[in-house]
Amino acid sequence: MEKIAEHRCFGGRQLRYRHQSQTLNCPMQVSVFLPPQAKSAKVPVLYWLSGLTCSDENFVQKAGAQQFAARYGVAIVAPDTSPRGEGVADDIDGAYDLGLGAGFYVNASQQPWAEHYQMESYISTELPELVSAHLPVDASRCGLFGHSMGGHGALTLGLKYPERFHSLSAFAPISSPMNCPWGEKALSQYLGDDREQWQQADSCFLIREHGATAPRILVDQGSDDDFLESQLKPALLQAAATAGGAGLTLRMQEGYDHSYFFIASFIEDHIRFHSEQLEPAHTR
Repeated sequence: MEKIAEHRCFGGRQLRYRHQSQTLNCPMQVSVFLPPQAKSAKVPVLYWLSGLTCSDENFVQKAGAQQFAARYGVAIVAPDTSPRGEGVADDIDGAYDLGLGAGFYVNASQQPWAEHYQMESYISTELPELVSAHLPVDASRCGLFGHSMGGHGALTLGLKYPERFHSLSAFAPISSPMNCPWGEKALSQYLGDDREQWQQADSCFLIREHGATAPRILVDQGSDDDFLESQLKPALLQAAATAGGAGLTLRMQEGYDHSYFFIASFIEDHIRFHSEQLEPAHTR
């Protein structure tokens, strides 16, 4: 990992790294906040997955999370939302919801995407192993959260890899990509036309299957979100969680929209939630 930026922040350090990803077959950039507690001990680590059109920098610049990460003593790792660079496929029409900035946190099986778009493996395996090898984080206390497309990514990967991620939350997640325009477009391109293959990338399917053994899940959703009914559909997630016996807390936040103003308003709740979930068992 090559450090390309560093800023003092709330007693900790806001860092940015570049590395060559073997999984994605391209160079990647990742932003990392290390709290002041990381100077003397390994700290819990949260992986933040951003939404459509974002990079690794949107969250660290807009969410105001560092002050709370410093307060609760957790590191935050914010990867990019897709592979990038020369030769990496993009939507032929340059659409915002496919290709660059829109990796959907799945492993693509279809061309021209399969060579680079292996975001599931990157987030679940390569990146955590790289971070744990180079930074003072405790891989046994690892959580996952995200927004919109990244909320979908957090929920699906958290449910599929419980041995890696031990706490889960999301802001305005795409609850069921199988049942919304964003998801149908992306999954048909990345995974092909067989909808049975889409199930492993659908939070509602996975929470019905694995909800009873999943960690507690916190989801915040703004009531004035422009994408609420057409793309996000939190009622589907609540119904699936109930059917699967999952410990889901879904909070509808009156008057809030889909923006980072919404995220910044409740980010402390999420960081505190993860911090409590990731405490060593003997201290709870």
